[in-house]
Amino acid sequence: MAELFAAVAEERTGIATDPPVDVEARTAQFTSTIAASIVAVADSQVIGMIHVEVSRHGFGELGMLVDREWRGSGVGSGLLQAAIDWARDQGLHKLCLEVFAHNTAGIALYRKYGFVDEGHRVRQYRRASGELWDSIVIGLAL
Repeated sequence: MAELFAAVAEERTGIATDPPVDVEARTAQFTSTIAASIVAVADSQVIGMIHVEVSRHGFGELGMLVDREWRGSGVGSGLLQAAIDWARDQGLHKLCLEVFAHNTAGIALYRKYGFVDEGHRVRQYRRASGELWDSIVIGLAL
C-alpha cells in the first residue's frame, strides 16, 4: 500500500502528498488504520486502495488511489462501491471527500455513484512547485 502511495505521489497530479514519500512511515500509518481500508490486488500486487476515515460525528471521509496502469478498468468503481457498502454496514450517514478540480475522471466516478458538489475551495493546496490548486468538496448521503 505504501509503495503504491509513493508511486502515485510521484505523478504529482492526483493526491495532495508530494514526493518523496517515507515508505516506512507510511507503512506504519496504513498498518494502524487497516481496518478502515479496502485494497484491490492483482497478481499479488496492490493496484488500488480506498480508506474511510470515520468521524465521531457519523460520517466518513474518503481517500482513494489506483495504480496508473489500472485506471479506467473498473478498479476505482469496485473500490468505491465496496467503501459505500462498508460505510452503510458501519451505520455512517454520509461519505465525503475533496478532489482536485482538474481530476475530471475522479469527479466523474464520484458523480456516477451519486456524490454531489458541496463546495469549491479556491487555491486550497500549495504544491511543492509553488502552484496553488483548487479542490471540490463532494458528498454522498447514505
